[in-house]
Amino acid sequence: MTESQRPLSGNGRPGPKRPVTFRVYRSRAGSGAEPRFDTFQVDVDPRMTVLDALEDIRTGQDPTLLYRHSCHHASCGTCAMKVNHRDVLSCVTNVLELGTEVVTVEPLGVLPPISDLVVDMTPLAEQISPTGLKTLRLSEYNAKAVAPEGVGAYHRFENCIECGACVSACPITNTDSDFLGPAALAATYRALLKGDTLPEKLYALADCEHGAWRCHTGWECTSVCPSDVDPAGLLTALRRRVLVQKVRRLFGIGG
Repeated sequence: MTESQRPLSGNGRPGPKRPVTFRVYRSRAGSGAEPRFDTFQVDVDPRMTVLDALEDIRTGQDPTLLYRHSCHHASCGTCAMKVNHRDVLSCVTNVLELGTEVVTVEPLGVLPPISDLVVDMTPLAEQISPTGLKTLRLSEYNAKAVAPEGVGAYHRFENCIECGACVSACPITNTDSDFLGPAALAATYRALLKGDTLPEKLYALADCEHGAWRCHTGWECTSVCPSDVDPAGLLTALRRRVLVQKVRRLFGIGG
């Protein structure tokens, strides 16, 4: 990021800068080289994010540094990574607000590493795909609003941006590779509510050895979610739905 692109302070000038050390994880899958941390010094202003700092490192110090980014405003989820060992979106993580002189940046955990801060998101997509959850839903925030002519109803995107932070933070996904994971289980519950997929299929996904019962309700997933999805809360609600369904089946109750 150039000086002209840097966010400005209240007086219209870039805020005061101070040097911060970045320890950035480096690796290349299949290269045979051992992963390492490279150290970079960045002059950080008060509004600089971790993603801004990575941009400065790549454009001014090491053009081989690899990471993902797109929207720069917490909508796409592509810049999720670990910063000081916590799963975050780097585009909205302010460097100075971290309160540390050294900032450690690593890729998400659990998901297969590709290069540097880039991981393979395929396993996450494969876990969510069987739920059949559609991206759009009716907007619950505009129930009383009058839609313009030609618009039947307001719609909105699902909250989950599939960033993978919850999966990386989950202690169970870190020890059980077969666990469906918080993102997929939260999607399972949302799909049950929406009716996008046959309920029998969704109950089978949830009610298995590596499904909803494998979770230890540590709430790490909810604590790192940047979109307020509350995957732990939805997973708990999913368990209740599964229990009700089992009781209904046991006593032959329809519905």
